Amino acid sequence: MEEKETTGNQLNKNQIGKTGKAGKIGRSIIFFLLSVVLLYFSFRGVKWGDFTDGLMSCNYAWILVSMAVGVIGFIVRALRWRLLMLPLNGKVSRMEAYNGVTVAYLTNFVFPRAGELARCGVIAQTGKISFEGTLGTVVLERTFDLFCLLFWVLFLLVFKWQQFGKFIEETLLGPLFVKIQDNIVYGIIAVAVLLAIVIIPVLLRKKLGRFKIFNKLSGVVKGLVKGFLSAFKMKHKWLFLLYTVLLWGTYWLTSLTTIYAFPQVHDLTAIDALFLMIVGGLGWAVPVQGGIGAYHLVISMALLGVYGIARQTGIIFATISHESQALVMIICGAVSLVIINAAIKKIKRDNKILN
Repeated sequence: MEEKETTGNQLNKNQIGKTGKAGKIGRSIIFFLLSVVLLYFSFRGVKWGDFTDGLMSCNYAWILVSMAVGVIGFIVRALRWRLLMLPLNGKVSRMEAYNGVTVAYLTNFVFPRAGELARCGVIAQTGKISFEGTLGTVVLERTFDLFCLLFWVLFLLVFKWQQFGKFIEETLLGPLFVKIQDNIVYGIIAVAVLLAIVIIPVLLRKKLGRFKIFNKLSGVVKGLVKGFLSAFKMKHKWLFLLYTVLLWGTYWLTSLTTIYAFPQVHDLTAIDALFLMIVGGLGWAVPVQGGIGAYHLVISMALLGVYGIARQTGIIFATISHESQALVMIICGAVSLVIINAAIKKIKRDNKILN
């Protein structure tokens, strides 16, 4: 009987695992198809002879500089993230944090928006911090970056309204607010459900404590909260702010050096680079593989809508900008995967020797 139960449990686990994998693959296919659609609308009507000439006209020395700045950005992000993790476990190394960041970027090219979970997994597999605790630090970090993005948007709206205000209001923020207004009822229901999910278990925690699933969920929530509260225990808060400034500085420099590389947009200024950084960031954030298609579309729209730069030129600029950074992400992520796998194999060998 026990053997049958064990076999049944194993079969159930295998079925759940297969279902989970199928779901991931299904979502990836849907997001890939969305990327294809966005790419189609982005490149529709492009004259490929002119497109090739535009690519050949670039100064690739500046592109190499932008790629190097991108790598520096990965390092700075890793150092900043590590500061949030140190209160949870002071033994997390800089290399482990860096590997987590680069593997996250690589993962997003296969499973959109799964990168953040992947970097939590990189740290969790070291056994130094739980997956839930690491996830809490990632949520905190991304929340902080969201506020930074909003700060730069407000900066442009206040000081450069005549130049950028109409595009930001009508093209970026307008559709967002319309979508929110159209779905206000669903939003209220969603908030009410979330509050119920949080409040009811707290009120009934003694009765629900008898159920294993509740205890597991409770452990997950506690881990997330612990990771989120790590900011208040952080010793070097000024260093966190410095890393944040440096991180956004690398994003801006990446945008600026790409402008320098492309003769057709050479007249754009440092402020213009800031604007393109913000718009490009929104393109990367769209839940498709590595921002493919979405980035090209929003950048070409911005260059046409704000500067009157031809759509074809905008697509060439977006392609150079996106593909150069995508290449850096893929290479760095792949190298980190090799390092992680080598470390795991070493741990297994050491354990065998000890046993």
